[in-house]
Amino acid sequence: MAQSSLSPQDLDHLRAELAEGRQPAVWFTSAAVGVEAGRSAKVIAFTEPEEGDFIQVRPTGERDEISFSPAELTTEKPPRKKAPAAKAPEPVKVAEPEKPVEIEHVYTPAPPPAVEKPKPAPAKAAPAARKGVKPAEVTITLTSTVEGEWAAEVLVGVKRTLRQAALSPSAVAQAAKLLHPEVASAVDAVLSAARETHLARVEQLRAELELAQKALDELSG
Repeated sequence: MAQSSLSPQDLDHLRAELAEGRQPAVWFTSAAVGVEAGRSAKVIAFTEPEEGDFIQVRPTGERDEISFSPAELTTEKPPRKKAPAAKAPEPVKVAEPEKPVEIEHVYTPAPPPAVEKPKPAPAKAAPAARKGVKPAEVTITLTSTVEGEWAAEVLVGVKRTLRQAALSPSAVAQAAKLLHPEVASAVDAVLSAARETHLARVEQLRAELELAQKALDELSG
């Protein structure tokens, strides 16, 4: 029987659970893309309404947080699959002893043993492709500030799987060198401007420190 998706009442209940500091459990429906139906997950947070009311969950056994729509989740726990019943062993038939037959012994040379040709191993069938799963477009966005702080966002289709993850400037510079020269040039320009900003700030602090030290010396003398 198909599982029903999250209703407005279910969404209100999940929000109340999160507000009390608990991470309620949900299960994936057959509409979930890229995840096996019936698998469980923990609700982590709700996204903003303008992003389609997606729900961020962490599937059981994984560390990543992924966004799904209410139609792809349910609060109904799927029933456990029953194990197939073991077949009873078939009774062993005991052959009745045959009556002895008198055979006249005549010597006949035995033919040479036949050599069986090795049978070719059966070819392994290629794994069947998953039906109904279409590859989604992936968009990676890098942003920077005038102070040289970098962050990355990842969008898979319409789902944002990574939001404003901090990156070190050195890692961004190394990655940019492996990409298109225009990308490396743009990243280098941002890093150079950030270095100049911090250098100007350091010079200003040094000047203020010298003035403060001079005033302290005059007060001490």
